[in-house]
Amino acid sequence: MEPPIINERIQMLQSFIGKEYTASVSPFMNWLRPTVVSAEPGALAFSYIIRKEMTNPAGTLHGGVTAGIMDDLIGATVYSLNLHDPYTTINNAIDYFATAKEGDLVIARTAIVKRGRTIINLQCELTLPGKDRLIARGYANMLKINSYS
Repeated sequence: MEPPIINERIQMLQSFIGKEYTASVSPFMNWLRPTVVSAEPGALAFSYIIRKEMTNPAGTLHGGVTAGIMDDLIGATVYSLNLHDPYTTINNAIDYFATAKEGDLVIARTAIVKRGRTIINLQCELTLPGKDRLIARGYANMLKINSYS
């Protein structure tokens, strides 16, 4: 009987539960300054404090930052699978439902919808937990980069 495969990526992510995640290779994720809420292969939850530089002129969370949070966390979710090949976003779609403002804590949660041989479809929901409000829901397809090399 073979020993179980150890997912060092998940172990590292889990070591940050309750702490700001500072080990990302993504400069954008480091700028977002997320805190890890939970981490399992294919399902992550990070929280974010909305800072002034993340807002639009109306003082609410900028839609581009919302999209960036989702895209970045979806990428980290694929990373959590401990796959050998790299993946890249080939499309995403986001529905915006509500706003968040400076100082608010928001939580982003990801899940795999369908995993194929070359494409993984994922979703991400961004919520304002204090008000039990869904801010946005997005979907993305991630393509195995070397699949068409």
